Amino acid sequence: MSRSTRALINTQALSDNLETIRGLTGDARIMAVIKANGYGHGIVQVARALRAADAYGVARVDEARALRQAGIEKPVVMLEGFQDAEELKSVGELSLDAVLHHGKQLALLEDHEGKPLRCWLKLDSGMHRLGFPLAQTQGVLGRLEQLDSVAKPLILMTHLACADDRHNPMTKHQIHDFAQAVDGLDLERCVVNSAGLLAFPDACLDWVRPGIMLYGISPFPDDTGLDHGLKPVMTLESTLIAINQLRKDEPVGYGATWRAPEDMLVGVAAIGYGDGYPRHARSGTPVLVNTQRCSIVGRVSMDMVSLDLRNAVDANVGDRVVLWGEGLPIEEIARHADMIPYELVCGVTPRVEFVYP
Repeated sequence: MSRSTRALINTQALSDNLETIRGLTGDARIMAVIKANGYGHGIVQVARALRAADAYGVARVDEARALRQAGIEKPVVMLEGFQDAEELKSVGELSLDAVLHHGKQLALLEDHEGKPLRCWLKLDSGMHRLGFPLAQTQGVLGRLEQLDSVAKPLILMTHLACADDRHNPMTKHQIHDFAQAVDGLDLERCVVNSAGLLAFPDACLDWVRPGIMLYGISPFPDDTGLDHGLKPVMTLESTLIAINQLRKDEPVGYGATWRAPEDMLVGVAAIGYGDGYPRHARSGTPVLVNTQRCSIVGRVSMDMVSLDLRNAVDANVGDRVVLWGEGLPIEEIARHADMIPYELVCGVTPRVEFVYP
């Protein structure tokens, strides 16, 4: 029997989620973050579905190059900027926007020849990962003003460390400190990601850069994308390849970690951690079998997972099994596996067939 594990990508849901975001952000322009292969959904297909965005955000040159080779001409922002002269040359050749966050980049720009590059200046308001210290804002801007290799005006940005925790006071401190550091500057500003957009709407400013919510997933640990009017984009599905009658106390799977609490049917679905389904998903993690809510039992194997079919006693070999997506929020699966949804969608492996409308 051929494997039928598939990731169904609802591109209409992507564009609908983008419109939902527009309804939340007023006149702010939207940088759609599509790094990491479009959060595992397929970077080119995602970009095309999000053609109404004002720009795309990527992490690496190869991601940007894939977009340009696909004929996508919209602005593409290198969120980590360029790391050496070769990458800087590629930024120019591909007409990319570059995020500047470190002094070495300024030194490279001083030697750069060619068309001026559109740049975003990243300021560190407290995350302490990338960005110039806020106290250096005026000095760095002054240095950039002298460079013919930098197109004017720049765009200012920062990144929030704790926006997914609505009650953490750090976010308000970051927003306040950033605002003070750039006060009086007639430059566009970008502060919020998905969590910041939803939890701190007053900080939407000139640009927003949603990521995870574009894919119908909540950035918060205690709800789902559906709670924010978002539609799931990826539905991961497989099929039942076996159904077994177990007697009470008979074990299932490696390590015999789970035993049948009664005489019951146990199914086997053709998916496992080799496909990107989390190995540490606990017994009780929900799945859908023919729209009926069931759960996994025992350990996840490389190619298979066992299912408690007591809620789907009429199931047959070949029936559909949904692991997450339409009808089953991915956020639930992440919580059962002690993961975040980002890991799940980014972790689907190449042997899974991706299906686009």
